[in-house]
Amino acid sequence: MAMFESLAEKLQSTFKKLRGKGKVSEADVAEAMREVRMALLAADVNLKVVKDFVAKVKERAIGQEVLDSLTPGQQVVKVVHEELVALMGGTSSKISQSQKPPTVIMLVGLQGAGKTTSVSKLALYLRKQGRRPLMAACDVYRPAAVKQLQVLGNQLDIPVFSMGTGVSPVDIARGAMENAVATGRDTLLLDTAGRLHINEELMDELKEIKKVVKPHEILLVVDAMTGQDAVNVAEAFHGQLGLDGVVLTKLDGDARGGAALSVKAVTGCPIKFVGLGEKAEALEPFHPDRMASRILGMGDVLTLIEKAQSSIDSQMARDMEQKLRKAEFNFEDFLVQMQQMKKMGPIDQLLGMLPGMGNMKALKDVQVDDKEMKHVEAIILSMTPEERQNPQLIKDSRKRRIARGSGTSVQQVNNLLKTFEQSRKLMKQFTDMRGGGKKGKNKAKGMFKMPFFK
Repeated sequence: MAMFESLAEKLQSTFKKLRGKGKVSEADVAEAMREVRMALLAADVNLKVVKDFVAKVKERAIGQEVLDSLTPGQQVVKVVHEELVALMGGTSSKISQSQKPPTVIMLVGLQGAGKTTSVSKLALYLRKQGRRPLMAACDVYRPAAVKQLQVLGNQLDIPVFSMGTGVSPVDIARGAMENAVATGRDTLLLDTAGRLHINEELMDELKEIKKVVKPHEILLVVDAMTGQDAVNVAEAFHGQLGLDGVVLTKLDGDARGGAALSVKAVTGCPIKFVGLGEKAEALEPFHPDRMASRILGMGDVLTLIEKAQSSIDSQMARDMEQKLRKAEFNFEDFLVQMQQMKKMGPIDQLLGMLPGMGNMKALKDVQVDDKEMKHVEAIILSMTPEERQNPQLIKDSRKRRIARGSGTSVQQVNNLLKTFEQSRKLMKQFTDMRGGGKKGKNKAKGMFKMPFFK
């Protein structure tokens, strides 16, 4: 299930009914708010948070300026959107930077939340921002925790400071600080130990590390899929340590969204980052306004643009557009496009960011098959450079050779050639099109004819 899918479906269904009414009465608003309340409770949002949220929306929604407006249904949705944004923190919270390096970021949390992986993802994110991070392995209790961080550091080419498992975490944190200063690293990320549950021993150790290194940021890593448990954990850690923010992991698999909607209201700590997958790049700053838009089916075009800008070479994109206009798009170009799309993340996630696509019935039947994408890639790589540039050369004997080389069937090769030709024509139409409307939507359906869409 997609992120917030269950909650988004219910809310969008409720507001669709409301938008369909020419005149909205107080009774209509009350009925819609009852459905919103049920949807939020089903999403495992904190009970007090739900009551406060519904009361605020209802109070604003039954005001004269809303009910007497020309589009009352749309105005109610606007009120809900604004209150959702406020509920999740209002604005995105950035990581602070010390004027005197290194900036120390201490990541804390229970075992199994994805702390060590989040340390490496955050280090990669900060490096892309121009910082020079150092990761420190302070978890001496969990088997292979130090090794895991070292492996991740090697993969990302980010240094890891460790002193083995026979040294106290406090001494490791102190040593890491000295090492960061000596090696000119401007950001130090501490991967601290977790426990299966909160206990005094864990908190005492974390307080001692905090006292020694005086971190500029203490971030709690929690699993979004644990719902209210994540909120309770955040409350406990905040009470003992004083958190500066929360990192919500596994949000891409959380169909309900209770933790994301409750954390800020219950603890006062903003969500700073969200984990949206297994890849090292799958950590994003949390934007309450964009998340609210996605929940209400308005899309998240800004995040989509940012993903594209960070993953796609702009000169290559301009060259590609020229090729599309002249219908010169070939399998070499298609392979490059596929590889760049993969960098941006799962295709179904990208489609969900388009306005109106988050809950479209058309998308319900669209399942992106990663295995099929690999087959397509294998077929293209089994072609000669000449065949990739001139697909019309591929006749029966060549098809059989390509099928053997890619471990697929001649039928799969035929399907790819056919759908590629259709897509090439469709893409040319898109580049020539100016404006959308119904005509544009009908053409968009052709996007889902590629072999990796089921």
